Amino acid sequence: MKTSLREKLEGISLKYHEIEKQLADPNIYSDQKKFKDLSVEFSKVENIVKQFNQYNKIEKNIEESKELLGSDDNDIKDMAENEIKNLKENLDELLKGLELSLLPEDPNDENNVFLEIRAGTGGLEAALFAGDLFKMYCRYAERNNWNIEKLTESPGDHGGFKQIVIKVIGKKVYSNLKFESGAHRVQRVPETESQGRVHTSAATVAVLPEVDEIEDVEINNDELRIDTFRASGAGGQHVNKTDSAIRITHLPTGCVVECQDDRSQHKNKAKALNLLKAKLLDIERNNQIKEQSKLRKSLVGSGDRSERIRTYNFPQGRITDHRINITMYNLEDFLDGNIQNMITSLVNEYQAQLLIEENI
Repeated sequence: MKTSLREKLEGISLKYHEIEKQLADPNIYSDQKKFKDLSVEFSKVENIVKQFNQYNKIEKNIEESKELLGSDDNDIKDMAENEIKNLKENLDELLKGLELSLLPEDPNDENNVFLEIRAGTGGLEAALFAGDLFKMYCRYAERNNWNIEKLTESPGDHGGFKQIVIKVIGKKVYSNLKFESGAHRVQRVPETESQGRVHTSAATVAVLPEVDEIEDVEINNDELRIDTFRASGAGGQHVNKTDSAIRITHLPTGCVVECQDDRSQHKNKAKALNLLKAKLLDIERNNQIKEQSKLRKSLVGSGDRSERIRTYNFPQGRITDHRINITMYNLEDFLDGNIQNMITSLVNEYQAQLLIEENI
C-alpha cells in the first residue's frame, strides 16, 4: 500500500472514532439535525475503516506466516507458502476496494433520470434507430427492475421517433446510465435501399439526473413562457377535447420542455418543471465539467450532444465505444438490452482515470 493511501485511511480512522464518541454522547439527541448528519457521515466511513482494519490484520498474518518459511519442516514451509499466497490474494482485493471507496462520490448516482432520444442525421432511418435505442433502454430497465414513465414523444413518419423523452425510475439509475449521453451512430442497409448500400445515421441521447429538491435549481417564474396545446398520438378521444399538454420555455437559456403524458394539465406542468430543472442543472454541470481536469473530461465528455460516443455496425454485428476503444460482437443481444458489460467497462475506465487524477 502506498504511503499516501495509508495516511488517508489512517485519517479516516481517526475521524471515525471521533464521530463514534460524539454519537455516544446523550446530549447529541437534543440536536436532531446534527445527529442525523453525524449518523450519515459515520455510515460512510464505517465500512472503509472495517476494510482497513481487515487489511492491517491480513498484513500481520502474512508477516507471521513468513517466519515459518525458515522452518526445516517442508510440510510447514509448503503450508506457509500456500497461506501467504491466499492472504496476498485477499489483500489485493481489499486494496482494490479501499482505493475505490476513496474516490469522490457523484451525488446524483442514486437519482432517477430523464432520458431523451432524438433522431439526428439520416432522416427516416435516424428515426427508426432512435426507436431501436428506446427499446434497448426499456429492455435494460426491465432487466434492472426499473420503471419507465413516458413524458413526451414525436413519432417518426415511418416508425421510430423523431424525439422521445422518458423518466427512468429505480435504484442507481443515473449511476448506470450517465455515460450514455452523446451521439450514437448506426451503420446498416435501410429497408428502402434497393442496391444494398450501407447508410450511416445517428441519434443523440441525453441522460439528465432528476433534481431532488426545488431548491437545487432556482427558477424565476417571470423567466418562463408556458403554453398549452392538445396532446398528440395515442390516448383515445380525450386528447382531442382538452389542451392538457404543456410546453415550458426558459427564456434566458432558450431551453424548451414538453409533457403530454397525463390528462391533468396540472400534473403535466409539474412533470415539465421537474424536467426543466434537470436540464438547467445539466447545463450548469456541463459548464463545470469544461473547467475540470482533462482526464475526467476525456471519458465523460463535454456533454456536447454532437459528440460521437458509440457506433452500431449491423453488417459486422459489432458495437464500438469510441471513448474507451472497446468493441463487442453481440449487436442483436446488445439492442435487446444486454448492455451491462459495456456500462461496467465504462465505469471501470472512469474509476481508473479517477484513481490517477486523485493520486490514490
